[in-house]
Amino acid sequence: MVLARVSGGRHGVAGPEPSRWWTVLLAVAGGLATETAFPARSWWPMAYVGVALLLLALRRDSARWGFVVGLVYGLAFFLPHVWWANEAVGQPIGWVALSVLEAVYLGVFGAAWAWVRRGAWVGKHAWAQVVGVAVVWVGVEQVRGRWPFGGFPWGTLAFSQTDAPLLRLAPVGGEALVSAVVVALAALLAMALVSVRRLRVAPAGAALLVAAVVLFLPAMAPLETRAESGTLRVGAVQGNVHEQGAEAMSQARAVAANHATGTEALLEQVGPGELDLVLWPESASDIDPRTDPGVATVVDAAARTVGAPILLGTQRFHPERRYNDYILWEPGIGTSAEVGYTKQRPVPFGEYVPYRDFFRRLTPAVDLVTTDMAAGDGTAMVPVPIARLGRTVPVTTAICFEVAYDDLVREGVLAGGELIVIPTNNASFGLTQESTQQLAMSRFRAAEHGRAAVQISTVGVSALIGPDGDVLVRTGLFTAEQMIGELPLRTSITLTNRLGEWPALVVGVLAVSLLVLGVSRRGAGAAGEGRVPRRRTGEPPEWALDDHPTERTRARCVC
Repeated sequence: MVLARVSGGRHGVAGPEPSRWWTVLLAVAGGLATETAFPARSWWPMAYVGVALLLLALRRDSARWGFVVGLVYGLAFFLPHVWWANEAVGQPIGWVALSVLEAVYLGVFGAAWAWVRRGAWVGKHAWAQVVGVAVVWVGVEQVRGRWPFGGFPWGTLAFSQTDAPLLRLAPVGGEALVSAVVVALAALLAMALVSVRRLRVAPAGAALLVAAVVLFLPAMAPLETRAESGTLRVGAVQGNVHEQGAEAMSQARAVAANHATGTEALLEQVGPGELDLVLWPESASDIDPRTDPGVATVVDAAARTVGAPILLGTQRFHPERRYNDYILWEPGIGTSAEVGYTKQRPVPFGEYVPYRDFFRRLTPAVDLVTTDMAAGDGTAMVPVPIARLGRTVPVTTAICFEVAYDDLVREGVLAGGELIVIPTNNASFGLTQESTQQLAMSRFRAAEHGRAAVQISTVGVSALIGPDGDVLVRTGLFTAEQMIGELPLRTSITLTNRLGEWPALVVGVLAVSLLVLGVSRRGAGAAGEGRVPRRRTGEPPEWALDDHPTERTRARCVC
């Protein structure tokens, strides 16, 4: 490794600074390592390793280079993480554009952290660095999940922790808390590595000990799974399609028949009338049974045969737009316009194209979406009458990608939802990891809200999930399967639900405050000395993310 040459400052100490090429290699390794923490591999400790490598790569004290390093890390993470976008579109432009856009946010994080750590308070205290870097990360992550076009929360660090002890923090502080702790653990790991490199064993051991306590202490917190308002006997049908890829959307009538056949197959395990509710996925019948008598006959026959109402996904078309609906079909009765849920967060460039005329100039691929999907309104919840219980059970619903948005599911739970259902259609994503990534989010939502959950897909992966996030039953991919389970209905409200948007708002305010302090410190130094100071005043703590002497002239990299 080539080191930077520096001139001595007040302390007269020359310390090593990583070369630019070395920081780029660390960033690439960090991004790839972080991706393995998510499905399909789900090696959750690699999230701490990957982010720690990024923090080590960000030790050069330059906001511009911090942006570059963060961008490189982001590309190394997102290009493999959202590979399924290439499978769905069939052209690389959508996959690459999405990866670059999301990676830019990691570049913003790199630049922001370079500024924040220049603040005197953050620079002088090791614990402040741990808290500060976690706050900045989560602040950027929250913005990424909300903007532009409603944001894209895919790749949120919290979703990598569904098999980790940190999942038990989900009902306490949701995504914001879990992601923050992941970054804090990564910072402690990075500090330990820096201390070992400087032959300071005691600080390294202290950092690792604190990290171990932070990681495993949540395992002592119980997650409630008992039923509070009875149980629901559920059958879920994964009907499958005959072809993988985008052409699967042309098989609407056959797909509806597949799910009707799968519903009849439930009777191999239970008798007629023994199930309270049957769940079909999103796009189980893209031909609307409310307007098509043939499909209505198929759906009603299935409901009569099994002796239970069916929740199913369909499409509702209007001139120049369409809606993604999840409706209730009762045997012999049909459906009601007042009972159902319409998807509120259509996927930009996947289900609708914003500013179509502009983006058409960049690529004709935007016209693969022929009819834009419009957003629905209301609460993500469907009331379902359950004869055995003698009452209506509110079921929280979030369609497909909506599971990534915490506010939609939270609103449905606060409206009374006792069970979470995630209907989805993964047929366009082939054999990629998209469906298992989505399953991780469904598991997180279950634990976050203390509700049993069902992810039901046209082609898989589908699963029944306990209120603690554990998978009870799971299907394969591109198979026709059925699941049956008795799921607990719960009404208690977790602390995450009570806090609502407050954790994210507090983190955002803290992140902006730290950034303002760091930038103002930079401006004050430049005004007082006629140059931009690249180091803080005062010695760094013994174990810190920054291992350089603190007051020196500009470093000149010898590459």
